[in-house]
Amino acid sequence: MDLIFGENAAAGGPAAQDLVKESDTQTFMQDVIDVSMNVPVIVDFWAPWCGPCKQLMPLLERLVRAAQGRVRLVKINVDENPQLAQQMQVRSVPTVFAIKEGRPVDMLVGAQTEREVKAFIDRIGGGAQIDAQIDAMLETARETLAAGRLPQAIAMYQQILQAAPGHPGAVAGFLRCNLAAGRVEKAKSLLEQIPPDLKKHPEIAAVIATIDLAAEGAGTDVAALQARLAADANDHQARFDLAMAAYAAGDAETAIRELLEIVRRDRAWDEDGARKRLLKILEALGPADPAAKSGRRQLQMLLMV
Repeated sequence: MDLIFGENAAAGGPAAQDLVKESDTQTFMQDVIDVSMNVPVIVDFWAPWCGPCKQLMPLLERLVRAAQGRVRLVKINVDENPQLAQQMQVRSVPTVFAIKEGRPVDMLVGAQTEREVKAFIDRIGGGAQIDAQIDAMLETARETLAAGRLPQAIAMYQQILQAAPGHPGAVAGFLRCNLAAGRVEKAKSLLEQIPPDLKKHPEIAAVIATIDLAAEGAGTDVAALQARLAADANDHQARFDLAMAAYAAGDAETAIRELLEIVRRDRAWDEDGARKRLLKILEALGPADPAAKSGRRQLQMLLMV
């Protein structure tokens, strides 16, 4: 579990509480200069009475934590440490320095947008290059999983999570690997430990939808449903239940086809229930899934008729 969501256990990086800390004149050398020999340190000079400081500080904290240990943040209250502020030639607050190997290498002064702060962190922490590498690894992992090479996909997602614990795309991919391996309960257990905010990410929300949909169709008597449809092709409930059973068995194409057929025959059935469930399945499959792409095109064509 630490590999996926731990603050650092598997990745060898800092715990979350170590990424952001307060410092003062007495501990500045230890907290900033010494640490900057190994990792860049962002120093935020602020004051309690400063309005822009109150806006910038939470933004800095969030983006520093999102950088997964590539940088640290140290906060200095100028009212409590005026001598240190004078030594650093701080003329107004907020003033933010980037310290590398004991020396200032970049700075921000005044209110900043999120885009400006992220660019600042990326400049000093190499974030843009690392993000590009992770994106490339994620694309390869997705293609490997889609090709059915499950052990290789698992290894790839684990490698990504070692570099970036808690990365939403990698977490979602690792969960899908568990589902593909039939470890549904394991996936559910992992989901229970995901922070609420992370569950809202589209890729993880799609995995949650996948699990919910699969559970809905589990244990269905497929033969009985097929017999009902053979007797009455307009038995939409039987067709709907058959679609959900197919999805639970991993046959998304059949599920999509049967739901599309209900929409074609009777759009208003069950208060447009077939179309709504189809959209949920397409969301769960994700935008890159071939079956989902085909399903979306066919649905659009039906709705245009």
